[in-house]
Amino acid sequence: MRLGNTLGNGRRAAAVVAAVTVATALAACGGGRQPGQAPEGQASAWALTGESGDVLGAQFDAWNEAHPDEQFAVEYFANDAYKEKIRTAVGAGNAPTLIYSWAGGTLEDYVANGRVVDLGDSAAALQERLIPSVADNGTVDGTTYAVPTTHSQPVVLYYNQEVLDAAGVEVPTTYDELLDAVGALGDEGVIPIALAGQSVWPELMWIQYLTDRIGGPEVFQAVLDGKEGAWSDPAIIEATTKITELVDAGAFGDTFGSVNADQNGDTALVQTGKAGFLLQGSWVYPDLVAGAPELVESGGLGYTSFPEVDGGAGDPANIVGNPSNFWSVSADASPEAQATAQEFIGTEVLDDDAVDDLLAIGTVPPVVGLEDKIAEQDDADYLSFVYGLVSDAPHFQLSWDQALPPAQAQELLDNLSGLFLGQLDPQQFSDAMDATL
Repeated sequence: MRLGNTLGNGRRAAAVVAAVTVATALAACGGGRQPGQAPEGQASAWALTGESGDVLGAQFDAWNEAHPDEQFAVEYFANDAYKEKIRTAVGAGNAPTLIYSWAGGTLEDYVANGRVVDLGDSAAALQERLIPSVADNGTVDGTTYAVPTTHSQPVVLYYNQEVLDAAGVEVPTTYDELLDAVGALGDEGVIPIALAGQSVWPELMWIQYLTDRIGGPEVFQAVLDGKEGAWSDPAIIEATTKITELVDAGAFGDTFGSVNADQNGDTALVQTGKAGFLLQGSWVYPDLVAGAPELVESGGLGYTSFPEVDGGAGDPANIVGNPSNFWSVSADASPEAQATAQEFIGTEVLDDDAVDDLLAIGTVPPVVGLEDKIAEQDDADYLSFVYGLVSDAPHFQLSWDQALPPAQAQELLDNLSGLFLGQLDPQQFSDAMDATL
C-alpha cells in the first residue's frame, strides 16, 4: 500500500518536499507575503493545505524553477479559512491571479460580476482530456471560466471493518440496514458514524444523498431554479426526517458538534476504532491511509457507495461531492499575471506528471482513459472504485454549499446545523430555506 505522502515521480520529486515544507510553514504561522500582496505584475495563487495541496505545490515549484521570469507567489490555507479569505478578496478586487474554487454558484457569481476571465484557447487542449461531466462544471453559458485542477471528489461511505465485525454488522446497502447498524454499533459502545459537526459542511453529505436517493436530482434542481416552495418538496422533508431519526438514534454520538474536519477529527475516530462509519469525500483517503497504514494494509478500511432508500426515485448510481477543484483567472490581475496564469493552465494543469502524482497519493484525477495507469497503482482497488463511481454516475451533484449562491449557501449551513442539533424540525428547516428562494 502506498502511503499518502509518497509521490513517485522524477520531475517533481524534490519539488514535493519543498511544497510540503512551504505549506506546513504557511499553515502554521501565516508567514510570507500577505494575501493579495504579490509584487506588481507577478502571478499569485492560493491553495488548500493537505495532500492535494502538496501536489499543487510541487507543480508550482517545478514551474517556478523552469520560468524564473514568470514566478508564482503561492500561499496555502486550511479549508474553512480559505473560503472566508477568498470570498473577501474577490469581493474587494484583491484576489490571487489563480482563484481556487469548487465552481457551481460561486463561479456563476464571479462571472456575473466580471471577476474572472474567459479562458479561451488556453484551456482547449486540457478540455479534450477531461471527463465531460466534470469539465462542464467550469463553464457558464457555454464559455469556459474554470478548469479542474485536482482530483474528482465523490462522497464515499468509509468503514472500519474490525469495528463492524465486533458488532456483527454487515455493510449496509439500504438506509434501513444502516439504521439497524447504528443500533448494533451503539450497543457496542462505539460511535456508529463519525461526523465533523463543528465544521457543518460534512452534514451536507447526508441531506444531499438522502434527498437524491429519495427524489432524484430534479428535487435540488428546482431549488437551483428558484422554484417557489422547492425546499418543501416531499423528498427533502423525508430526507431531513431521516436525519432527525439518525440523530435521535445516536448515529453520530453525543459530541459530533465539537468534531472538526480541518483537524481530521472525524477520520481519527474511524482510524482508532472509536467509530464504525464515515461519510466523507474521497479527499480524506490519503489522510486515512497516512494515519492508519496498518488498518489499510490489513484490509480493515472499507468503502462503499451510499445506501439506497427503499421506494426512492433516485438512481443509486448517482453520486454527490465535488467533481473537482477548479482554477479560474482573476480579471483583476495584471495583464502580465493573467498571461502567466493562462500559460500555466495550458501547459501544466493535470498534465501527465500531475496525473501520476495524484494517483500516487490515492486520488483520481478527472481524466479519461486512466484504467491502465490505475491498474499499476498499489491502491488500484480503491482507485478503480472511485474512478468507476465518477465515470459511471448518471448524475454527479455538486456540494450544495458550492452549487448555491454564497448568501443562500450560508443560510443552508446555518439551518442544517440547527436541524442536526435539534434546534429545528424538518418542516422548520424547509420553511427557513424556502424564505431564501
